[in-house]
Amino acid sequence: MEKLKVIELFAGVGGFRLGLESTGGYEVVWSNQWEPSTKTQHASMVYEARFGTKNHSNEDISEVKTDDIPNADILVGGFPCQDYSVATTLQNSKGLIGKKGVLWWSIHRILSEKKAPPKYLFLENVDRLLKSPSTQRGRDFAIMLKSLDDLGYAVEWRVINAADYGMPQRRRRIFFIGYHKSTPLYKRLNKADKKDWITTDGTMASAFPINSTLEQFHDFTLTNDLVEISEHFNKGEKLSPFANSGAFINGKVFTAKTTPNYDGVRTVLGDVLQNGEVTKEFFVPSEEYPKWEYLKGAKREIRTAKSGFEYNYSEGAMVFPDALDNASRTIITGEGGRSPSRFKHVVQTNKGLRRLTPVELERLNMFPDNHTRLDGISDTKRAFFMGNALVVGVVAQIGKTLFGKINN
Repeated sequence: MEKLKVIELFAGVGGFRLGLESTGGYEVVWSNQWEPSTKTQHASMVYEARFGTKNHSNEDISEVKTDDIPNADILVGGFPCQDYSVATTLQNSKGLIGKKGVLWWSIHRILSEKKAPPKYLFLENVDRLLKSPSTQRGRDFAIMLKSLDDLGYAVEWRVINAADYGMPQRRRRIFFIGYHKSTPLYKRLNKADKKDWITTDGTMASAFPINSTLEQFHDFTLTNDLVEISEHFNKGEKLSPFANSGAFINGKVFTAKTTPNYDGVRTVLGDVLQNGEVTKEFFVPSEEYPKWEYLKGAKREIRTAKSGFEYNYSEGAMVFPDALDNASRTIITGEGGRSPSRFKHVVQTNKGLRRLTPVELERLNMFPDNHTRLDGISDTKRAFFMGNALVVGVVAQIGKTLFGKINN
């Protein structure tokens, strides 16, 4: 069977490529990685070191002419989520109209300008996309679905927590697949009972099985007008109408809450640790233990805002040190560096408490050891890459299933 040709956007250090090419069914024919906020393009340097410079673009995608991008069967990418990532509160996230969020429209432009648009899309984002912005929950996702509908695509989506399927990190992300109306899969989805598609027949359910009971199944139609969606969708409602699974075709949304069904092997944090080869800078000096304990502990205290306003602050305790017999917590971009932090991982070893190494962080995302190791790339930067990356095993599993369905 012929390999599917892939365009990889927002490539980072190549997680999508690793996952798809590991299945033997895909070949990346063009990739783009551009970090607007830094002069040195670290992620692109790593990408080129691993995959070569051929057909790799390191320029702002919004400036790249569509004609410079080759035709391909599938367009993939974890498009930037700075505007809706958990690091900012929902109130501060500018959703799709945010500075980087606008890059969604770069995908839209490429799809709309291509004479032969890709038949399939495979995209990833933070699961909060389903409920942002806070003033119109679900609006951003509704805009995306409707704009893809206008371009002739049906979409199925699923929020997947990698650890629910035995992978070593509790990392929850939304994955969605688009099918162009020229494909047999579009026609199959159109004819299918949508409940069956969501529970058993669709690509997501085949790749990552779920329990047969659907909660909160409902359907609704999206208006034809993007401006109207943008201004009025779900205004004044407390909850998003989008649940963690669903399908969308011909303007109609079918969505339900689903639960994972998996009883296979599980990899835990303890399984990925490097034994005996960890250098001393990763160990926490004993005089810093109290600071770590305070940051990780429960708090109820009065704090003062910059304006002088006093308020009650409380937060629960974190597991400290991190449990080795469970999948790890989500890696965030601030994972690297020595300074004590509530969110960094700390493990207990026979030599004392220590932070995780770059290789361990790579393993938690199922990257090859030292994938991000390169002259001029600090350990802190390598941790940052993994905070931005996806779990390669999830991509591989969806990719393998999708390839099978396309060729079925």
